[in-house]
Amino acid sequence: MSETPKIQITEIAFTGYPVTDMARARAFYEDILNLKTGQVFEHEGRAWVEYDIGPATLAITNMAQEKWLPSDQGPSAALEVTDFDAAVAVLRAAGVRFSLEPTDSGVCRLAVVLDPDGNAVTIHKRNPAQS
Repeated sequence: MSETPKIQITEIAFTGYPVTDMARARAFYEDILNLKTGQVFEHEGRAWVEYDIGPATLAITNMAQEKWLPSDQGPSAALEVTDFDAAVAVLRAAGVRFSLEPTDSGVCRLAVVLDPDGNAVTIHKRNPAQS
Protein backbone atom coordinates (compact mmCIF):
# COMPACT_ATOMS: atom_id res chain seq x y z
CA MET A 1 0.00 0.00 0.00
CA SER A 2 1.49 3.34 -1.02
CA GLU A 3 1.45 6.39 1.19
CA THR A 4 -0.59 9.38 0.04
CA PRO A 5 1.70 12.25 -0.98
CA LYS A 6 1.76 15.18 1.46
CA ILE A 7 1.58 18.82 0.50
CA GLN A 8 4.66 20.76 1.54
CA ILE A 9 3.98 24.44 2.30
CA THR A 10 7.10 26.59 2.16
CA GLU A 11 5.75 30.06 2.94
CA ILE A 12 2.68 32.27 2.86
CA ALA A 13 2.66 33.77 -0.62
CA PHE A 14 0.30 36.62 0.24
CA THR A 15 -2.57 37.69 2.44
CA GLY A 16 -5.38 39.32 0.48
CA TYR A 17 -8.18 41.70 1.35
CA PRO A 18 -11.17 42.47 -0.87
CA VAL A 19 -12.01 46.17 -1.14
CA THR A 20 -14.84 48.09 -2.79
CA ASP A 21 -13.20 51.49 -3.39
CA MET A 22 -9.59 51.14 -4.53
CA ALA A 23 -8.65 54.82 -4.10
CA ARG A 24 -10.04 54.89 -0.55
CA ALA A 25 -8.35 51.57 0.31
CA ARG A 26 -5.00 52.68 -1.11
CA ALA A 27 -5.19 55.90 0.93
CA PHE A 28 -5.63 53.77 4.09
CA TYR A 29 -2.89 51.24 3.34
CA GLU A 30 -0.40 53.70 1.82
CA ASP A 31 -1.04 56.96 3.67
CA ILE A 32 -2.13 55.77 7.12
CA LEU A 33 -0.31 52.41 7.40
CA ASN A 34 2.61 53.77 5.33
CA LEU A 35 2.95 50.64 3.18
CA LYS A 36 4.97 50.93 -0.03
CA THR A 37 3.38 49.75 -3.27
CA GLY A 38 4.94 46.72 -4.92
CA GLN A 39 3.23 45.12 -7.91
CA VAL A 40 0.04 46.66 -9.29
CA PHE A 41 -2.11 44.76 -11.78
CA GLU A 42 -5.03 46.53 -13.46
CA HIS A 43 -7.67 45.12 -15.77
CA GLU A 44 -10.93 46.66 -16.96
CA GLY A 45 -11.17 49.22 -14.15
CA ARG A 46 -10.26 46.78 -11.40
CA ALA A 47 -6.95 46.34 -9.62
CA TRP A 48 -4.77 44.05 -7.52
CA VAL A 49 -2.24 46.02 -5.44
CA GLU A 50 0.58 44.34 -3.53
CA TYR A 51 2.60 45.62 -0.58
CA ASP A 52 5.78 43.70 0.22
CA ILE A 53 6.34 43.52 3.97
CA GLY A 54 9.54 41.68 4.82
CA PRO A 55 9.32 38.27 3.15
CA ALA A 56 5.49 38.44 2.93
CA THR A 57 3.00 40.27 0.72
CA LEU A 58 -0.26 41.95 1.65
CA ALA A 59 -2.61 42.47 -1.30
CA ILE A 60 -5.80 44.45 -1.77
CA THR A 61 -8.14 43.93 -4.69
CA ASN A 62 -11.48 44.86 -6.16
CA MET A 63 -11.26 42.23 -8.91
CA ALA A 64 -13.76 39.77 -7.43
CA GLN A 65 -16.35 42.06 -5.85
CA GLU A 66 -19.24 39.74 -6.61
CA LYS A 67 -17.60 36.70 -4.97
CA TRP A 68 -15.14 37.99 -2.36
CA LEU A 69 -16.67 40.50 0.04
CA PRO A 70 -15.00 42.58 2.77
CA SER A 71 -15.64 41.37 6.31
CA ASP A 72 -14.47 41.88 9.86
CA GLN A 73 -15.35 38.23 10.56
CA GLY A 74 -12.57 36.56 8.58
CA PRO A 75 -8.85 36.18 9.13
CA SER A 76 -6.73 39.21 9.91
CA ALA A 77 -3.17 39.91 8.85
CA ALA A 78 -1.10 40.92 11.88
CA LEU A 79 1.27 43.73 10.96
CA GLU A 80 4.33 43.96 13.23
CA VAL A 81 5.17 47.58 14.11
CA THR A 82 8.32 49.07 15.59
CA ASP A 83 6.49 51.39 18.02
CA PHE A 84 3.07 50.14 19.11
CA ASP A 85 2.01 53.29 20.98
CA ALA A 86 3.00 55.55 18.08
CA ALA A 87 1.10 53.32 15.61
CA VAL A 88 -2.03 53.47 17.77
CA ALA A 89 -1.71 57.26 18.01
CA VAL A 90 -1.46 57.59 14.20
CA LEU A 91 -4.49 55.35 13.72
CA ARG A 92 -6.56 57.29 16.28
CA ALA A 93 -5.54 60.64 14.75
CA ALA A 94 -6.68 59.35 11.35
CA GLY A 95 -10.08 58.37 12.79
CA VAL A 96 -9.56 54.66 12.11
CA ARG A 97 -12.15 52.41 13.79
CA PHE A 98 -10.89 49.92 16.40
CA SER A 99 -12.74 46.62 16.74
CA LEU A 100 -10.37 45.52 19.51
CA GLU A 101 -8.83 48.22 21.64
CA PRO A 102 -5.10 47.97 22.38
CA THR A 103 -4.39 45.10 24.73
CA ASP A 104 -1.39 43.29 26.18
CA SER A 105 -1.51 39.49 26.05
CA GLY A 106 1.70 39.06 28.00
CA VAL A 107 3.60 37.94 24.92
CA CYS A 108 2.53 40.82 22.67
CA ARG A 109 0.56 44.02 22.41
CA LEU A 110 -2.10 44.18 19.75
CA ALA A 111 -5.11 46.07 18.50
CA VAL A 112 -7.51 45.28 15.68
CA VAL A 113 -8.57 48.10 13.38
CA LEU A 114 -10.95 48.15 10.44
CA ASP A 115 -9.93 49.32 6.99
CA PRO A 116 -12.41 51.53 5.10
CA ASP A 117 -14.30 48.41 3.90
CA GLY A 118 -14.51 46.88 7.38
CA ASN A 119 -11.74 44.28 6.95
CA ALA A 120 -9.92 43.53 10.21
CA VAL A 121 -6.21 44.43 10.30
CA THR A 122 -4.21 43.60 13.42
CA ILE A 123 -1.50 45.97 14.63
CA HIS A 124 1.01 43.91 16.60
CA LYS A 125 4.19 44.29 18.65
CA ARG A 126 5.96 41.31 20.22
CA ASN A 127 7.05 41.88 23.82
CA PRO A 128 10.77 41.47 24.45
CA ALA A 129 11.70 38.01 25.69
CA GLN A 130 11.62 37.83 29.46
CA SER A 131 14.71 36.42 31.14
